Amino acid sequence: MTKTIYLALVHDRKNKAGRDKEATVEVRLTQQRRSVYYNTGVRIKKKHWHRGQVVNRFDAAEIQAQLDRAVKRTRQAINALEENGYCDIKEVLAYLRREEGRTLSFLEFCMERAAIRTHDRAEDTRERYERFLKFMLKYGKITTFADITDKAIVELDEHLAATGMKNYSKWQNYHRFLNTFILDAIAEGRLSRNPYKQVHIEKEKSNGGIGKYLTMEEFARLRKCELPTESLQRVRDLFVFQTYTCLSYIDMHSFDASHIYYIKGRPVYTAKRGKTKQEFTFLILPVAMQILKKYDFKLPLISNVKYNEYLKVLGQMAKIDKPISSHWARHTGATMLLNEGGLEMEVVAKVLGHSSTKITRQVYAKLLDETVVDAMENMKC
Repeated sequence: MTKTIYLALVHDRKNKAGRDKEATVEVRLTQQRRSVYYNTGVRIKKKHWHRGQVVNRFDAAEIQAQLDRAVKRTRQAINALEENGYCDIKEVLAYLRREEGRTLSFLEFCMERAAIRTHDRAEDTRERYERFLKFMLKYGKITTFADITDKAIVELDEHLAATGMKNYSKWQNYHRFLNTFILDAIAEGRLSRNPYKQVHIEKEKSNGGIGKYLTMEEFARLRKCELPTESLQRVRDLFVFQTYTCLSYIDMHSFDASHIYYIKGRPVYTAKRGKTKQEFTFLILPVAMQILKKYDFKLPLISNVKYNEYLKVLGQMAKIDKPISSHWARHTGATMLLNEGGLEMEVVAKVLGHSSTKITRQVYAKLLDETVVDAMENMKC
């Protein structure tokens, strides 16, 4: 006789979620005081879960439907096993995973996870995931769970390197995303091991440091070069504005002129970083103010992907042999404050929106070393 199996949806079973940290929703199967858990693939915050239901989200109904389908699949698995005799909760779990393995490819799994991971995220984050998925579909050599092998990771890295891509770009734009999806698959029991623990993928050059900034001579050249189109001129204005404010792309995208206030007659801007929610403050310098006035305090924003594409062209026009992207403006601005402006580390940390000077020192230590060398070289001995 089959012992009764009880089902329930459980959120944050290991109690690891914080106020703004997501945790997994699982189906719990209990039989004679024994329990096993089946991952639904849904991750939500505590504030979005109440008495077994998804709440306080615009897509609550859609996510709840996904959870209901997981419960329905579990009941179907139990019924199928009961028809063939004795049914145990571990058999149900194994049955569900076998069924998933037959019906869901790795890329399909990645697409489902990407939809969840990009929920309520910035546009540029969604675009990065979409770009990765489009690449993987076109690449075509990693499509099933069986394709996730050490050899496949090495071949992917060699393929990316053959295109001339640098280590940092390979990791940030491709390996990092693939590794994330593999970890998700392991958490759901779809994979048993992660090849990235065995295969070494270089994330940055050994002499790394920050490296991604323009020298003052390069920045001046970029500001002065002749540009053939208004589109490029607008992109340059955005880059210059970013540099003089040290804003990241997402924070520039959220720039709200109504946050400007005045201290001793000087315009100041304060807001919270979209990425970390850490507060930052800076004085709007004359160059940045001129750009704001030029566009009537509404910056001519475009998507981060398009922005970065235009910046590559802008770099070529200014004869700068560096792969400029939007984040280069933030780093260039920080080097100006530290090396040219001579600001204290605490002040620069506040401008950048770092929670402590420790973060600022870690990121910009190499640049400060250059300042020390330059200063000592000018000593008269």
